Amino acid sequence: MDKLREECGVFGIYDPKGAVANTAFHALVALQHRGQESCGIAVNRERDVYCYKGMGLVTDVFNDKKILDNLSGTMAVGHVRYSTSGTAIPENAQPLVLHYIKGNLAIAHNGNIRNTAELKKEYERTGAIYQTTSDTEIVAYTIARERINSSSIQEAVSKSMDILKGAYSLVIMSPQKLIAARDKWGFRPLCIGKKGDAYMFASESCALDSIGAQYIREVLPGEIVVIEKGEMTSITEHVGKVPTSFCIFEHIYFARPDSVLNESMVYESRRTAGAILAADHPAEADVVIGVPDSGVAAAVGYAQKSGIEYADGFIKSRYIGRTFIKPDQSDRELAVRMKLNPLRSNIAGKRVVMIDDSIVRGTTCARIVKLLREAGALEVHVRISSPPFLWPCYYGTDVASREQLVSYTHTIEETRKLINADSLGYLGIERINELVPGGDCGFCNACFTGNFPI
Repeated sequence: MDKLREECGVFGIYDPKGAVANTAFHALVALQHRGQESCGIAVNRERDVYCYKGMGLVTDVFNDKKILDNLSGTMAVGHVRYSTSGTAIPENAQPLVLHYIKGNLAIAHNGNIRNTAELKKEYERTGAIYQTTSDTEIVAYTIARERINSSSIQEAVSKSMDILKGAYSLVIMSPQKLIAARDKWGFRPLCIGKKGDAYMFASESCALDSIGAQYIREVLPGEIVVIEKGEMTSITEHVGKVPTSFCIFEHIYFARPDSVLNESMVYESRRTAGAILAADHPAEADVVIGVPDSGVAAAVGYAQKSGIEYADGFIKSRYIGRTFIKPDQSDRELAVRMKLNPLRSNIAGKRVVMIDDSIVRGTTCARIVKLLREAGALEVHVRISSPPFLWPCYYGTDVASREQLVSYTHTIEETRKLINADSLGYLGIERINELVPGGDCGFCNACFTGNFPI
C-alpha cells in the first residue's frame, strides 16, 4: 500500500506485584498500529533476563497463555516493530537482550540512529560481533561500553546520549532498574503512567488506557527517568540543550486518535487540520468523507467548518493491517478493494470531498478516487491533511527517496491529474503549528521543508 510505515512501539513496566508480562501483552496490543512485523516481551527474574519474541502480530506470537505465565517478574520491556532500519528478520525482533561484563540488559527502541555506520565500524575495530542488522544493537553496545566506566546504568545511558545521534525513545531494563530515555530533540513520543504501585512507560497514552493506568506526563526530550525499588527519579542534564523537534506526522497519521501527544488529544489535532483545509481549500460539494482511519477525524473537522454533511464513505476491513503489501500492479489494485469498500448509498450521485492524511507516491490515492467514481460519485475533491512530501525522513519514518515522492516529481496540478481528482488541496506548511493548542511546540517538519534538525 502507498502509505507511510510506522516506526515502532515500546512499553516498560515495574510492578512489585508481578504479572508484568500479561500487562505488557495488553499494552502492546494497543500499540499494534505502530508495527506489525514482530514483537516481544522481556522480563527480569532475580539477576537474569528472559525474553520471548517472534515474527507477526502480538496475538499471534503470544498465542498461548502459558507463554505469558512463564514470563514472571517484577519488570518487563515490550516492543512492536516495523523496520525503518534493518530488515524484517527474526534476529531483528525486539526487545534486544545483551549479556555483558556488568550483567544483563534488555532494550526496546523507537527511532533511527543516524551515526550507526560510523559507530559500527568503531566497535568492530575493538572486536564487536553483531547478531542483527538493526541500529538498536548499536544503542545497546554503546550503553554497555559506557557502563564499564560508569557508576550506574543511568550514568551510562547519559554518556551514551552524547554519542548517539538521531531519534531514540528507549525503554531499558537491567536486573534492578527500569529506565526510559528520549533523545534531546524529542523526535518520537514516550510517556509515563502509574497504576497503584506500578510505573509504566509507553510510546502512546492509549497503551496506558488499555491497562487502566493513569497518564502522568511525557518523558521530556533529553530526559532519563529511572524506576528503582518503586521510586522514580529523573536526570535532566540533557534537557533543553537543543530545540525540540517532535515529529508532526505523529499527530497527522501515526498515533492513535485517542492518544495524548504534546498534552493534546491526537483526534483534536486531526479535526483541526480538517477545519483548516475547509477554510483554505473550500469546495462546492454534497458530502465529506474520510479515508479510514486517520482521515476520518480530519473529515469531521472539514464538515463542521464547511457546513457540508459528513458521512461514512468506506467500510474498512479490520483484518488487513497498515503494512499489507502486494508486489505487482494487479495485486495492489485488489489490495485496495479488499481493504476499503465504498458505501455507494452515501456516494452515488453526489459531489464528494475526500479527506486523506497524505499522498506519498500517489498510486493508492488514485485507486481510492477510482473506487469513488465507480461507486457513482459525480465529482471527487481531494483534500490532504498534511503538506506535500518533498524530502525523505532520517528519524524513524519510512518515507521514500525523493524520486519516489509524487510531490517532488509533480506539481500539485500534475498530481491532481495523476489521481484523477476534480480538485486537490494540501494543508499549508504555515498552518502546521495550529494543529496543537498553544502554538509551536517545536515540530520536525523536514519531510515537508528539508530543514533537518540534525
